[in-house]
Amino acid sequence: MHNMSNQPFKQIPFIEQAEAIIRENMAEEQFGVSELADATNMSRSNLLRKIKKQTQLSASQYIRQVRLQEAMKLLKQTSLTVSEVSYQVGFGSASYFIKCFREEYGYPPGEVGKKPLEAAEKNGVQRNFLKRYRLPILVTTLLAMVTVGFFLYSKRDTVPKVEIEKSIAVLPFKNESSDSTNLYFVNGLMESALNNLQKVEDLRVVSRTSVERYRETKSSIPEIARELNVNYLVEGSGQRVGDQVLLNIQLIEASTDAPIWVGQYKQEVVDIFALQNEVAKKITDAIEAVVTPAELEQIEKKPTDNLLAYDYYLQALDPYYSRTKEGLEEAIPLFEKAIEQDPQFAMAYANIAISYYFLDIFQKEKQYTERINNHADKALLYDSKSDVSLIAKALYYMHVQEYRLALPHLEKALEYNPNSSAVVQILADLYARVIPNTSKYLEYALKGVQLDIAANDSITKSYIYLHLSNALVQTGFVEEAVTYINKSLDYNPENFYSPLVKVFVMHARDGDMEQTQKLLLQEWKKDTTRLDILQEVAKFHYYQEEYDSAFYYYEKFVNAREKGGLDIYPQEDIKIGLVYQKKGLDAQAAKFFDAYADYCENDESIYKSASTAVKYANEGENDKAIEQLKVFASQDNFQYWILLFLEIDPLLKPLKSHPEYEETIQKIKDRFWKNQGKLRTSLEEKGLI
Repeated sequence: MHNMSNQPFKQIPFIEQAEAIIRENMAEEQFGVSELADATNMSRSNLLRKIKKQTQLSASQYIRQVRLQEAMKLLKQTSLTVSEVSYQVGFGSASYFIKCFREEYGYPPGEVGKKPLEAAEKNGVQRNFLKRYRLPILVTTLLAMVTVGFFLYSKRDTVPKVEIEKSIAVLPFKNESSDSTNLYFVNGLMESALNNLQKVEDLRVVSRTSVERYRETKSSIPEIARELNVNYLVEGSGQRVGDQVLLNIQLIEASTDAPIWVGQYKQEVVDIFALQNEVAKKITDAIEAVVTPAELEQIEKKPTDNLLAYDYYLQALDPYYSRTKEGLEEAIPLFEKAIEQDPQFAMAYANIAISYYFLDIFQKEKQYTERINNHADKALLYDSKSDVSLIAKALYYMHVQEYRLALPHLEKALEYNPNSSAVVQILADLYARVIPNTSKYLEYALKGVQLDIAANDSITKSYIYLHLSNALVQTGFVEEAVTYINKSLDYNPENFYSPLVKVFVMHARDGDMEQTQKLLLQEWKKDTTRLDILQEVAKFHYYQEEYDSAFYYYEKFVNAREKGGLDIYPQEDIKIGLVYQKKGLDAQAAKFFDAYADYCENDESIYKSASTAVKYANEGENDKAIEQLKVFASQDNFQYWILLFLEIDPLLKPLKSHPEYEETIQKIKDRFWKNQGKLRTSLEEKGLI
């Protein structure tokens, strides 16, 4: 690779420098954002900011745009094939090149020369506008999910024509019956349509919570499509008249606001399951979704052969989905009536288990542990391939704090229902808090945004974007984290956690210890009962070896923790101990050191070796500390904060004179960036960051 960074560019505008360097390295498939930053002698974050400011594109999008512009030129001026051009402009995959070219110009590269130049250029400008405002919300190499492009559109009545992606939302069905008591039955028809489509991995199906807001909407189809970021919508209306079901349903293509399939059914209630299956097949056929034999088996599976049991089950769904205490207590007896009619009704057992889980979730003294377990086991006994049965058992394991046992059940549930927003949300939370894994956390946070993009209210949206920002910054995607923490606060400035997360996101970007300390103190003064912020204020004084100030805040934290009988932040005890020791409070410091030693011994996370290294360093066992850091250097998916704070931790200062210190620290850094690079490549290839 030819590096142009040493050439005299000072008189040339920055964006021209960047374009010249990209063109010089055009054929290098591996030439990306990091290589461009090196070639321009800039930090990665400065490069990202500068390109964003001047082009309104991310750095990866800008590099891809320059490659595609060169491709257009070669296709017009040479006789090279599409495949040959793709490799000359640095695309390792011809199929991926065709996809990107179509997104940029609105037609495939094979049609270059068949369209007027003016049209191509006009289309290219329009595509650039759309790409500039693409919202990144999908996912990693770990799930073979459909790539999704979300767009914010200009003020027009129809959705701009883009390459059709199989994304769909099932809107709440309308009850055409004069009998309002039949509403539960019509809702059940909508629920079955949604559930069947969710089982198809080739589709992206927006969650129930996101579509519920449109039950009484006056919004047009194009408006709903924009808000949900989908290409297809399912509308339906129905009624039950005696033993007959009347159902009108249509599949609408958002870009034309026109139905591409319409179905009108008048069938006996006894044929309800055949009707539900036929609707799912018609929809997947109309949008040419790939349905595997295993998925088809799941769709065709009857939940029960007993129609009265199914009727009780449908009656239970609305109060069940309310997730309120009153709603759950209303739903459980109805599910139990369903089981009386069909003792092998797996979904009824599963939903009872889930209901008891939510009734118990905030109770200090658990009441329903055995009921949750027994009903979950029966659900699995009668249908081991049901995502709902697997969720029920996973929630039991979470109930008894056996979190690692919950994981395989949740991951298996996603195999049977790749669009389950419930599973995705649970996995994101587990990988964020309980079983730390930053890559998995980001994967499921992205997926959660994808499925719940139109959550019912601004508060929910704010927390969704908070989750995503937190996941992004933990994996080192700092600029992207800034974008989403700002979105979180835009939706709800009163979000309890977002201001604190924003302080740390900005620290990750700017690295300004004094500014971060100032902002933390401002946040704490807004609510001095916030112990999470209080210990962070103390910690930043500790990092700067301002032990008097650190003691002032740590003492407040320790007193509040003891007064409240709280078992929180045990990982901070060694820092507190050092601060107390510096103040001459050796006896109290020893208690904190002992508590930290117990914490290290019981720690089962990926951070155990790093925590133990700090313990050994404090004890003067420098060789043992280095050995533990070497162990940590082999870990994957740890948080970016390790890189930011490891080298400034006063407890580790004695290790800096150790002959293996610098090499070991460098291995930790290299490990992080290597893993982050793999994840970044995956996301950049899909145009998501």
